[in-house]
Amino acid sequence: MTFQERARELVARMTIEEKCSQMQYRSPAIERLGIPAYNWWNEALHGVARAGCATVFPQAIGMAASFDDELLREVANAISDEARAKYNEFKTFGDTAWYQGLTYWSPNINIFRDPRWGRGQETYGEDPYLTGRMGTAFVKGLQGDGKYRKLDATIKHYAVHSGPEKLRHEFDANPSDKDLYETYLAAFRTCIEQAHPSAVMGAYNRFRGDACCASKTLLQDILRDEFGFDGYVVSDCGAICDIHEHHHITETAAESAALAVNSGCDLNCGHAYEWLKEAVDRGLLSEEAVTRSVERLFEARFRLGMFDEDCPYDAIGTDVIECEKHTALNLRMAQESMVLLKNNGILPLRRDLRVAVIGPNADSRDVLLGNYNGTPSVYYTLLRGIQETCEGEVLYAEGCGLVRTDGQSEQALLREAVLRAKRADVVVMAMGISPRVEGEEGDARDSFNYGDRIDIELPAVQKTLYEAVLATGTPIVFVNVSGSCVSLCRQQETAAAVLQCFYPGAMGGRALADILFGAVAPSGRLPVTFYRSADDLPPFTDYSMENRTYKYFKGEPLYPFGFGLTYGEVTENWESETAVTLHNGGALPVRYTVLRFSTEPHKELRDFRKVLLQPDETVRLVF
Repeated sequence: MTFQERARELVARMTIEEKCSQMQYRSPAIERLGIPAYNWWNEALHGVARAGCATVFPQAIGMAASFDDELLREVANAISDEARAKYNEFKTFGDTAWYQGLTYWSPNINIFRDPRWGRGQETYGEDPYLTGRMGTAFVKGLQGDGKYRKLDATIKHYAVHSGPEKLRHEFDANPSDKDLYETYLAAFRTCIEQAHPSAVMGAYNRFRGDACCASKTLLQDILRDEFGFDGYVVSDCGAICDIHEHHHITETAAESAALAVNSGCDLNCGHAYEWLKEAVDRGLLSEEAVTRSVERLFEARFRLGMFDEDCPYDAIGTDVIECEKHTALNLRMAQESMVLLKNNGILPLRRDLRVAVIGPNADSRDVLLGNYNGTPSVYYTLLRGIQETCEGEVLYAEGCGLVRTDGQSEQALLREAVLRAKRADVVVMAMGISPRVEGEEGDARDSFNYGDRIDIELPAVQKTLYEAVLATGTPIVFVNVSGSCVSLCRQQETAAAVLQCFYPGAMGGRALADILFGAVAPSGRLPVTFYRSADDLPPFTDYSMENRTYKYFKGEPLYPFGFGLTYGEVTENWESETAVTLHNGGALPVRYTVLRFSTEPHKELRDFRKVLLQPDETVRLVF
């Protein structure tokens, strides 16, 4: 029997009450049918999250900066190994609780249209083509390609969803058809057609008046009929209750639940589907509609091998978690995620220099981990990586707090930093923001705007510190740590080098030190535009793509999408629109990304390829 046939046979034996119970993310056991309790909610944005120790890879935006989809698929495969290992252990308790299952609500393939959005760090950037390529690689790595699914991947948040966080439960997005298909839906279509994800998660907001989790236009007409999606749809957490509580489309939970199921939402994260039986009794929802959804859900569980003895993934043991192979993979991805934005020749540094490491992000674990993260048992802060690599003296000063400094200690911290800088040959300033400043609604505890940012400036206390250290005359290598664009105009003007370090994972400090001291050459490219000021941007609530991202921005960015320097001289000689010859004139091997753009009717990424170039090597690529 096929997985679908097995699901139909099993569901046919359920009562209507049992069927309704299985459409809730905390699905109870049905002991008479041998069905254990199962919690559908798991996270794996950049490593198995919220389930104990795991390999914590760079945040998604950093992995996008690698422009290396083949490497990202390896990362996702490693994540799925660790997820399976944890599941195999957890199920020995007889069921699987929160964050212990096989259905993962990743990746986030929304478009990072505005740098003020706190959750942009979870995405693969502002470009639909890059997002589609990276999302496809991640889904394939998570799900595997055998008879059984290794994990279920869930692409989210469908659709037209990218802030503001404060308004997400009530906002109505109304983009043009051009923006809808070319920007907001493009990556979803690519992933569905090329990677066949098991699930899609609906967004909180409305789309043209309809709640995204209860939109026939989105869930049936576009997702299933047009894009050919044949999996199951899950709501974002609490999104069905938003339909009556915040969108005011319906009046009761039963009405909201019925509307969602009738529109194509099969599984509810939240409490609204507790009223499904009432909706059936009131004639708002047919048992046939319920049956259809439950069959989809159990087909997925059968395909994951949950009820079989011959699933090969059952043999994966916990020795894979944070294993040597995964650690090495993590280090390489962290190296490829960092983007060199300026270098006056100071980099790479000599190892015998006296280095002052200054800044609130230098010894922070928060900035390694991003959000939706696991817990590394071993991690390298930026300071630790430099300390263990530099052969000269390493001096450290925090300098200031991330966004504020206690008044009594402000002067002492600042003066200590100045004194350290004066003694050093070079200063590495580890500054920027952190997941405490940008993130999801309610998570970013130091945010002034529900997880979003009001502007793109460095915090004022850090600007003061920078100017004080700059005044010492010691050359500065400025390392900006953030999950999004920060205005670095002053640093571009005055620092000796500028390096963008997205939240780089547990091996971030080692990766940074490898780049700073020349063990590897930087190879990342920006997956987002770095603007000069938020004044250059349209209002945050405007979902038109006019004057947004590299494709439509009319101003002059500080650093454009796709920008990234390396050590030495790599030249591109385009013979035609589809053929290019590369030459590495430097002394170090370089992993180099070639970007192929079209220019009509506007600049647009069409393809990319990453290659390893040895010193003095020439390679010809045909796209």
